[in-house]
Amino acid sequence: MSLTLSIDTARSSLATTSEQISVVSRNIARVGDANATRKTAQTITGPGVGVSVAGIQRTANSLLFNAYLNSNSSSQAQSAITSSLDRLQNTVDDTDLERSPAALLAKLSAALQTYSGAPQNPAVAASVVSAAKDVSNALNSASATVTSVRQQADADIGASVGRINSLLAQFETLNNQVIRATSGSGDASDVLDARDAILKQLSAEVGIRTVDESNGGMSIYTDSGVTLFDKLPRKVSFQQTQNLSAGMSGAAVFADGVPIAGGTHSLGISTGKLAGLVAVRDDIAVTYQGQLDEMARGLILAFAESDQSATPTLPDVAGLFTYAGGPGLPSSSSLVSGLAASIKINPNADPSQGGDAELIRDGGISGNAAYKYNAAGGASFTDRIQGLIASLGAGQTFDPSTQLSSSVPLGSYAKDSVAWLQALRQSSSAEAEYRSTVASRAASALSSQTGASLDEEMTNLLSLERTFQASSRLISVVDGMFTTLLQSFS
Repeated sequence: MSLTLSIDTARSSLATTSEQISVVSRNIARVGDANATRKTAQTITGPGVGVSVAGIQRTANSLLFNAYLNSNSSSQAQSAITSSLDRLQNTVDDTDLERSPAALLAKLSAALQTYSGAPQNPAVAASVVSAAKDVSNALNSASATVTSVRQQADADIGASVGRINSLLAQFETLNNQVIRATSGSGDASDVLDARDAILKQLSAEVGIRTVDESNGGMSIYTDSGVTLFDKLPRKVSFQQTQNLSAGMSGAAVFADGVPIAGGTHSLGISTGKLAGLVAVRDDIAVTYQGQLDEMARGLILAFAESDQSATPTLPDVAGLFTYAGGPGLPSSSSLVSGLAASIKINPNADPSQGGDAELIRDGGISGNAAYKYNAAGGASFTDRIQGLIASLGAGQTFDPSTQLSSSVPLGSYAKDSVAWLQALRQSSSAEAEYRSTVASRAASALSSQTGASLDEEMTNLLSLERTFQASSRLISVVDGMFTTLLQSFS
């Protein structure tokens, strides 16, 4: 090898090593960044040209990456459900504190039992009204909480759709950069990292599937197969409902004009925060709202008053408990949406509103004398009180759409509702923890396979430094040989 060729080889080695050190430095700078992959400078050698960097290779694992996207989507969906169930849990509070509608119903029944033993005592009658008011207030409050949870879920759906559209727009920019870098043989590794980071964020909002294209580009579909991105981002649309009352359906979410969540759809998404929020808004909270409405309906029917005329002609009317549609009674066997929100104590029986609590004993709370059970006004009359106690303990027919027993006493139905919510929250919390663990392990596996290790990069850096020093020394040696050769001629 001539001295000239030797020095050219040494110079190419210096240049290549310098680029390799630069790549290693980039890896070290992003150690711990979950969105960074390890980069490697690929070198080639050739006769007479020494060594050079042919390109930057990015460490990737598509199987692990897709596994992470799936687990992340699944975890986010369950997390959204669990978070909402935690809010619904406030409607029953700590069961030991006995503030749930079920516990307050038991207190109302106990108050009636006490009243039956002292029907002549107005103070005891007032305590029955107070207990009844606690039940109606609890149902009003629980219904308001459910409405708030649904409204918040609806608003969060709108926010999620906004993020999805924003992420798809960012993805388009990065995807085009990847295509340009790929076609021009440029370094696309950092852009690919940024594009993958967008996919990770997108998977948190909605379950996705990706398809690689021959030019380096990528298409994105929902987990149900609806196009989200194919050369261009497809619009995801949703119209938020401002006042989402009980029984009112929320709007559907569309992707590329196809309904993917809410309403009627055949290509519904199953994972991602969006799927969880829609499940809360349209299923879980609606079912629980139905249970509360059925409790309210059961109370109104149990305390209803009948025409006491010798030949009854008048229909039954609401008694101690009434509602916005009173004094007529709600349907006797089917769900009436919004009843829990409007149930209240009839003012005619509420001392705090100028009413007479002893109407509970005597009847006629509706204001019509035809509904008087104690027409003679006897102070020891207990037939009506005993009738109310029997009505509370009797089986009622409830709407089966509420997922509870359809023929049980009101108190049992209320207890079943608490148990339903507790069981659902417990199972959801356990499932959320499991899915979160799976997602965390998938992230760790992906990072360990594709991320940079500080120990490994430092070892590579030391090795490259030695290569750099050896190339430098070779140049010095050749330079010395040139100097000696020139001095010998002079």
